[in-house]
Amino acid sequence: MSTHTVILFLGCVALPMLGAPARGSAQTELPSAPSVSQQQSQAQKPAHAAQQPTAPLPPAATQQAPAPTKPDAIPTAGQPAGDTQQTQPPKAGAASPSDSSPGTSTPDDESVATIRHVVNEVNVVFTVTDKHGHYVRDLKKENFKVLDDNKPPVEIRSFHAETNLPLEVGLLVDASNSVRDRFKFEQEAATEFLNQTIRPTYDKAFVVGFDVTPEVTQDFTDSTEKLSIGVRSLRPGGGTAMYDALYFACRDKLMKAQHDGPVRRAIILLTDGDDNQSHVTREEAIEMAQRAEVIVYTISTNLSGAGRHGDKVLERIADATGGRAYVPFQLNEVANAFAAIQEELRSQYAVSYKPADFIPNGRYRTVEILAQGQKGMRVRSRHGYYAPSQ
Repeated sequence: MSTHTVILFLGCVALPMLGAPARGSAQTELPSAPSVSQQQSQAQKPAHAAQQPTAPLPPAATQQAPAPTKPDAIPTAGQPAGDTQQTQPPKAGAASPSDSSPGTSTPDDESVATIRHVVNEVNVVFTVTDKHGHYVRDLKKENFKVLDDNKPPVEIRSFHAETNLPLEVGLLVDASNSVRDRFKFEQEAATEFLNQTIRPTYDKAFVVGFDVTPEVTQDFTDSTEKLSIGVRSLRPGGGTAMYDALYFACRDKLMKAQHDGPVRRAIILLTDGDDNQSHVTREEAIEMAQRAEVIVYTISTNLSGAGRHGDKVLERIADATGGRAYVPFQLNEVANAFAAIQEELRSQYAVSYKPADFIPNGRYRTVEILAQGQKGMRVRSRHGYYAPSQ
């Protein structure tokens, strides 16, 4: 529902911020997580910057650096990091700002005013299964009822199956010491998933490994070869900051990703669910995923089958975002979990609607989608969204 951009600034030339709102615009800031863009926006301009040209960044300079990106520790939510003038992404949920087009440049000028227009349209991706757990892919708009804050929407603007809608996928792999003994097998299963799921020129994915900090080993690409290299370059070691990694992937990658049309955003989180290093809490990470409209699928690497606390944490994250939690009991079942996620990603519906009594006040609004006239049908989707703030 929103369009976001991640741009890496290379070189030492002082350049204008692309797509940045004017300093005078009123926009509620979200808690900050570190990213490449933040680190570079926090850097001070060199003393000779005034003598450097300030022409728009040439296309060749926007290409990502091949080296992995390892951000600094994420500050506690509610305490924005770095320069107060850094670009803040719009809140996801029911609306998106329409004041700038992707790729346009706004000069950093006090006299430039930014006009924002709130579009009260909500997009929800969901799946439907029958009483046996099989996906149902041939339903129509008439088979569903939508409730937004317990009220029917004013208008259903679109409804269609999403089997061919482009995917933006983030693969988050726990690279802490706690998964060292099974790490190689998990890498192989993840690589196979990406090879089977990502369609060149159509879908995009990125790879993040995390221990005490998240590390981007492969940025957004449609090349399964590059993604495989990104997965194989992960090395286990250190503590576990799972919530920080999820927060970072949602806010600094998926919320800022540039795309030309509607997409489905998903994260596959491969971990044992234990966290001992994060700066943000579990609920803060979940909230960021909801704002980014990301469905989170979790695959537990806890093979003890004892119902550990980490598995409960993963179930909470998946359920809150409309995803599903997988708890394999054997190592070879990890690959089966990846295959099940792939099938679900190709078996989704999407509905776009205008909610009733909509107020852009930043409040959380509930969403419920019900199957009508279909016995035993189960609909799974995110439970709500955050309305934007004017």
